[in-house]
Amino acid sequence: MYVYCLFCVTQRCKVIAQLMEIRGANRAFSPQIIRKQRKQGENIERCFDLLPGYVFIYSDERLTDYRMFYGIDGVVRRVGKQDDGYELKGPDLDFAMGLLGKNGIVRTMKVCRIGDEVTLEDPLFNSCQGQVTEIDYRKERAKVEFMFDQNSCSTWIALEDVKHLHIIRGEQT
Repeated sequence: MYVYCLFCVTQRCKVIAQLMEIRGANRAFSPQIIRKQRKQGENIERCFDLLPGYVFIYSDERLTDYRMFYGIDGVVRRVGKQDDGYELKGPDLDFAMGLLGKNGIVRTMKVCRIGDEVTLEDPLFNSCQGQVTEIDYRKERAKVEFMFDQNSCSTWIALEDVKHLHIIRGEQT
């Protein structure tokens, strides 16, 4: 399978993906992520752009005629190298194939769970290791317990900072 990617005007991604399929691509989509939100006191799931402005195109045949990309309102440029025929390669191709396996829709990703061993990357904590003991999703924070001066300490960290934590399972990732 050959995979290509277009950078587009964000509001046109879905239309461009549909047009690529009409023009002969096996599959095309702008990847989405499902996030939970609170609305009027209820948790709901909504789709958002995972990578705003990007459309992935999958084809069984190598595209050598790039006219299928021309004349489309909203296409800014092709992603990739001209020398490679704008085909995605290496980690970009692996990522795109992973998206295809999920049909372009990524479910809510959990950054960490209670009990996860983590390392704080912030220079202030000097790569201190700790464990997630509580998560408050409503206030978007996690409580991390770690050792300081040979004493057990804990602190609440905003989930946006928790995203900077690396989960350790046998080895650090």
